[in-house]
Amino acid sequence: MADKALRPTSRPARVDAARLGVVALVGALLWLVPVPEGVEPRAWQLLAVFVATMVGIILRPMPMGALAFVSVSFAVLSGTLTIGEATGGFGSTVVWLVVAAFFIATAFVKTGFGTRIAYHFMRLLGKRSLGLAYGFVVTDLVLAPAIPSNTARAGGVIFPILKSLCVSLGSDAALGTQRRIAGFLTFTAYQGVVITSAMFLTAMAANPLAASLAAQQGVEISWALWAVAGFVPGVLSLLVVPALIYRLYPPEITHTPEAPALARQRLREMGPMSRDEWVLLAVFVFLLTLWILGGTLGISATATALAGVAAMLATGALAWEDILEERSGWDTFIWFAVLVMMATQLGELGLLAWFTDRVSGVLGAGHWLPSFLGLSLIYFYVHSAHVSAMYAPFLALAIAVGTPPVLAALVLAFFSNLFASMTHYGTAPAPILFGSGNVEIGDWWRLGALISVVNIVIWLGAGSLWWRLLGLW
Repeated sequence: MADKALRPTSRPARVDAARLGVVALVGALLWLVPVPEGVEPRAWQLLAVFVATMVGIILRPMPMGALAFVSVSFAVLSGTLTIGEATGGFGSTVVWLVVAAFFIATAFVKTGFGTRIAYHFMRLLGKRSLGLAYGFVVTDLVLAPAIPSNTARAGGVIFPILKSLCVSLGSDAALGTQRRIAGFLTFTAYQGVVITSAMFLTAMAANPLAASLAAQQGVEISWALWAVAGFVPGVLSLLVVPALIYRLYPPEITHTPEAPALARQRLREMGPMSRDEWVLLAVFVFLLTLWILGGTLGISATATALAGVAAMLATGALAWEDILEERSGWDTFIWFAVLVMMATQLGELGLLAWFTDRVSGVLGAGHWLPSFLGLSLIYFYVHSAHVSAMYAPFLALAIAVGTPPVLAALVLAFFSNLFASMTHYGTAPAPILFGSGNVEIGDWWRLGALISVVNIVIWLGAGSLWWRLLGLW
């Protein structure tokens, strides 16, 4: 009898055939619809491929990178796109900005520098449960400008520390004691990640895509402009939301003297900052400086990010093997480049202009403000697909009704992150934190719905006053 260890092991199925069939059916039905008057046939065919891809992103019959690869291959083989058009997204500076930032995020996790930052804030703010929550939020705020993966921040840095702390305090879903403090900290940490993701161009992978789509409509958003515009409403949300959660979903434990003690113990175990951590700190300062001053100095955000990665490679703080093993970064490189390419081609083929002409008339004449508020709220509450599916048409409509272009581009970009406050699947960190079992789904949705309203009031209320001072409208 042959040794079982020598037999090839069956690999788990990575493709859901039924869901993939639904994706193909959606694309085929749209492909067969008669091409509307005034639309180039290739544009309509690409729309069918694009919509099918968006449905695939929602249903997830296969990994996103694989799905994007299949979509772009079909677009080429069907004659919808030339091979040059199909691969154009891989040369996009926006795509390389995101990939480089993923490598920077790898350095934060590898060196332990992100964890050290979290423990320092826990030591300073952790005597009370609310202060502890603010400590996690501030940690994420510090990391957000340089780490575009909110999954890496929430799942790789914050959640492991949060879980370890809660277990030490006797609060864990497995014990049925999550309401002692684990539920409060988990939900607050998640809402903080949602807000910080909206505050910086490089805080979430889809943000540079929004900036790229805006640029295709003549609206330029620099790293500094995004950060300045998001600063005041973002800080207000970060101050208000944890306090609101504390009032509506209070922990049973209000004083946590164990937390600073645990943080000091872990910091002692980590020892003094290593050479690689000092290098990373210097690179971090370098990145922030050039991202802020890049517009004045004529240095692009992508060039800055690549220079930061090069500096870490040259000093050994980041090894080439770390780059090669960054699977999330390379996976993002594939699907992100494909989505950028499709969105760009839909614009160049005239479909976006056709859509805007047909729909803008329905909104009617009058002042732009009511129309833009309505569009923004619709965008916020029906935003279930990827930003590439909804951002460009909604921005085009907002500009068509007379909204100041930069204001429209920024508000929709902010809302592309803030909408995720409502559900346990709104953004990648949500399944990680919800999966801990520390917060019941009913509580998550109920509180998330309320926080969505609070964020809208802050960002459109106080934010609009701030944007007025900045001259955005």
